[in-house]
Amino acid sequence: MSHIISMNTADQSRILAYLQGGELTADQQRVLEYMRVDARTGQAELDRQDLDWDITVPDALEELITGRADADGECAGNAYYTALQHIIASNGSDLDDLGVYSKPSTFFGHMDDELRRLGVPADLCPHQFLYAGPPDGVPFHIPYPMDGYPAIGRLPLAKAKAVADAYRAVLGRLDDAFAYEAELFIDKMQFEHDEWQTALQHGHTMDTVFFSIQG
Repeated sequence: MSHIISMNTADQSRILAYLQGGELTADQQRVLEYMRVDARTGQAELDRQDLDWDITVPDALEELITGRADADGECAGNAYYTALQHIIASNGSDLDDLGVYSKPSTFFGHMDDELRRLGVPADLCPHQFLYAGPPDGVPFHIPYPMDGYPAIGRLPLAKAKAVADAYRAVLGRLDDAFAYEAELFIDKMQFEHDEWQTALQHGHTMDTVFFSIQG
């Protein structure tokens, strides 16, 4: 199975605001309607494939915004994580695809090993942030998806330049198997850092690079 990795930037507090179970503002309600459309569209594709996740993605979205995720079933986490991906995508920058991988956890796990061998700190290695999970501060437990996908990752924008600098420093010694991905992260993280610095000057508050890995 192929897994698509994409990313966008967002203000983590805006994501968490939808998960508190409280009343939403008029603007949040407006954005929520877009999420509902996306959730229904995604569910239609799941129905076409006869995939049953024990709760539909639209119902999972409604549960999340009421501050809970308590459906039974071993596949319910797939629906909750997909719904959370809709919340993240609808409250950040446009999604940017990074690539398609057959076994991303295995590949980026090996890349972590190689980067750490060259002295890159563990928290800057790709598997660490690609699979970091939902935002900190979610006030309830979200079941983990079956087989680990879909997956959610995150990296503080304050670390984006550190990632680019660390990979750039070891690029000449890096195993060729990981050179393309290292260069990709160098370009993407340097760009995100530069955009973040400009955005801060204009009062924007995005603080996190989010990653979505579709199973």
